Amino acid sequence: MQMNDYIKLINDKLDEYIQIEYPQTLFKSMKYTVTLPGKRLRPIMCLETCKILGGEQEDAIPTACAIEMLHAQTLIHDDLPCMDNDDYRRGKLTNHKVFGEAIAVLAGDALLSYAPQIITKYSLNLSPSTLIRVLNEYFNYAGARGVIAGQVVDIESENRHDINNKEETLKYLHLHKTSDLFQLAMRTGAIIADANDEQLEDVTEFAQNFGLAFQIADDILDEISTFEQMGKTMGKDKQENKLTYVSLYGIEDAKCKLSCKLAQCRDIIRKQNFDSNIFNEIIEQIKKRVGI
Repeated sequence: MQMNDYIKLINDKLDEYIQIEYPQTLFKSMKYTVTLPGKRLRPIMCLETCKILGGEQEDAIPTACAIEMLHAQTLIHDDLPCMDNDDYRRGKLTNHKVFGEAIAVLAGDALLSYAPQIITKYSLNLSPSTLIRVLNEYFNYAGARGVIAGQVVDIESENRHDINNKEETLKYLHLHKTSDLFQLAMRTGAIIADANDEQLEDVTEFAQNFGLAFQIADDILDEISTFEQMGKTMGKDKQENKLTYVSLYGIEDAKCKLSCKLAQCRDIIRKQNFDSNIFNEIIEQIKKRVGI
């Protein structure tokens, strides 16, 4: 499958999985952010991992879509006035600008529990033990030791000049706020494909490095890109004195670190002989966007 094939498949399934029911405002709010046009990288990487490790992609679709719902939940809450206070996401008004803050909070809460229900309802071919492993991965990366921890450290790092070890804090922040969802996507894809321990370890390492690379690129683009290109307000990291790769290392060193992380991803692809044009295409897209 090509990237566009994956995106169409995922979009169709997301539309199917979230039906508008009572109370309609809640479900419309949930569906609004989930179905905003996007790259769908996390579900694509879940499905592609399952495929290259010999699994049935069809078995991974509910999990892949659940991860996109979880990602949408993090975006809804991240955009709220009490957090990053953004008015636009993917070129459209953010959820709270359309539905109000209270409904946006509740829609995010609802997606957090709605997503694993999709996994349990539609993963008909997964054994009970595999299903439990997949759900355990979801709850681990979605919770207090996962993306939420990253968001807390992100908030606590704003306007802070007294952090003792900024390098370690930055790594922790981005590993959890960004990299964890890529790890969740690829690890669940591998588990559904019945990957062995070595394969799962390499998949996790790839996802960690890719997630960090993705965030470094995002930090750079916040400095050099435009609203038209990114679909969101640019320059907010500097304005709010956020701890980022650019604020800590500067743009040129950040680009060097990005190149290093992407090279590590390619090394893992070669080591495990992952035959994936999709992963290579995603890496090239990041390099092109940043200009390295």
